[in-house]
Amino acid sequence: MTTVRITINGHVYGPQEVRDDLSMNSFLREYLGLTGTKFGCGVGQCLSCAIIVDDPDGTSSTSPTCIVPAVNFNGKSIRTIEGHARNGALSDLQKAFVDHFAFQCGYCTAGFLAEGQVFLENLARNKVPRAKLESAIAEALDGHLCRCTGYIKYHQAVRDVVLANPGLYLV
Repeated sequence: MTTVRITINGHVYGPQEVRDDLSMNSFLREYLGLTGTKFGCGVGQCLSCAIIVDDPDGTSSTSPTCIVPAVNFNGKSIRTIEGHARNGALSDLQKAFVDHFAFQCGYCTAGFLAEGQVFLENLARNKVPRAKLESAIAEALDGHLCRCTGYIKYHQAVRDVVLANPGLYLV
C-alpha cells in the first residue's frame, strides 16, 4: 500500500492509501466516482482512458490510465474529462465536438478530448503554418482508436477551434 495525494481538476485528493497495483482508471472511477474516463482495451492501446498530466513547467501531456498505477501520479496534477467545462460552460473544444457530432457511442471521446486539448495548448506555444495544420492534427490524434470510425469529425472539430483563433495557433 502507498499513500497518494493527487490534484485532479484543481482539487486535491488524499492523502489516501491505495494498493500499489491499483490502476489510475480504477482509482478515478471506483475511489473518486469520476466515471468519465473510460476503460477501453486495458493495454494502453486505444487511449480512450487518456487523461492530461500537467507538468510544473506549464506543459502538459496525456497518459493512459488503464495500465498506469495510481501511485505513479502521486504528487502530480492531472485533468480528466470532468475538468474541461468551467462554471457549467463547455470548453471551446467540447463545443466543437458537439457541433460536429464528433462522437457516436462516446466511449473514446474523453481520450480524444484530452489529446485535443493538449494539442491546442502545445500549438499556442509552438504555432504552425496553416499549410501544416492538417498533418499536425493527424499526428497529435494518432494512436487514439474510435470503434465507430469517428476520426474525421474529431479532426474537423479540432481544426475548427484552431481556425476560429488563428492568431493564437497559426503563424
